[in-house]
Amino acid sequence: MGFYKRRTELSCFESANPIAKRSRTDFASNSSVRINFYNIGRKTAIKLSVKFSKYGPVKFIGHLDIMHYFQKAVRRAGIDVAYSEGFSPHQIMSFAAPLSVGHTSEGEYFDMEVNSFTKEEDMLQKLNQVMVEGIDVLKVRFLDKGEGNAMASVAAAAYLVAFSDKLLLPENWDKKLISFYSQEHIPVVKKTKKGQKEIDLKEGIYQLEVRGDKVYMLVDAGSGSNIKPEFVMETFFGQAGAELTEYPFRVHRVETYKRGEDGRLAPLIP
Repeated sequence: MGFYKRRTELSCFESANPIAKRSRTDFASNSSVRINFYNIGRKTAIKLSVKFSKYGPVKFIGHLDIMHYFQKAVRRAGIDVAYSEGFSPHQIMSFAAPLSVGHTSEGEYFDMEVNSFTKEEDMLQKLNQVMVEGIDVLKVRFLDKGEGNAMASVAAAAYLVAFSDKLLLPENWDKKLISFYSQEHIPVVKKTKKGQKEIDLKEGIYQLEVRGDKVYMLVDAGSGSNIKPEFVMETFFGQAGAELTEYPFRVHRVETYKRGEDGRLAPLIP
C-alpha cells in the first residue's frame, strides 16, 4: 500500500507542477524520490518582480481573476516557475496592492519565483508573447535576496482621476480643490473591515494637484492605511456641496511606490 500511496501522491504533484516530471522507473525501490521532487528549486529559486499595465475591457476583470490569468500565462510562456511544497503545490507568486475593478493602470506589480532563467529581456519577451489585449508586461527585474515581496513593500500609489462627461463640476472646481487640500486637517469617517473609523484624510494625501482637466494625487497605499482616490474626490465634492452622478470618476493608476531606507518613495521597479 505504501508504494501505491506514494505513486498517487507523485502523480498529483506532477499534474500540478509540470517541471517536476521525471522518470519513475526506480520509484518503487527508492522512496526518497518523492521527497526530492518536493524540494526541487526551493533552495535555489530566483525571485523576479514583474511590472504590467491593465487597460481596455480588462479593467473590468477582478484581482483574483487577474492572478489566475497570470498563473496560466506563465505556464503557457514556458517559464520554469517554482512551486510551493506540500500536497497542493502552487506557483510561488504574490501581487502588490489590488486594483479596484473599473480602474486602469500602468503601475501593477507581482513577484514570482523561478528555478531558472536567462535574461530579464528574455523573460519580458516570453510573457508578452502570451498576453491578451489589455495587459502588457512593461518590466522584469531580478530581485536581490534581501528585498521584500511586492505586497509588503507597497507604501504609496499615484493616480490620475478624470471626470465623467455626465458629472456637473462646481464652478471654479480646480481652485476649490486646491483650497480643500490646503486645509491643515481633513477629518472624515472611513469604512473599514471592522466598522467605521475617524481619520485625518490629509495625512494620507502626500500630493494633490490639478493637471489640465484631471486630478493627480499621490496617496498612502499601505495595507493598514490605504486611501482610495475616489474616496478623496467624494470627500471633496461633499465639502463643495456638489452632487455626484453614477460612476463619476475614471481612475488610472500611474505608479506604485515603496519607501527606501532614506524614507523617500521610489517605484517598486526603478
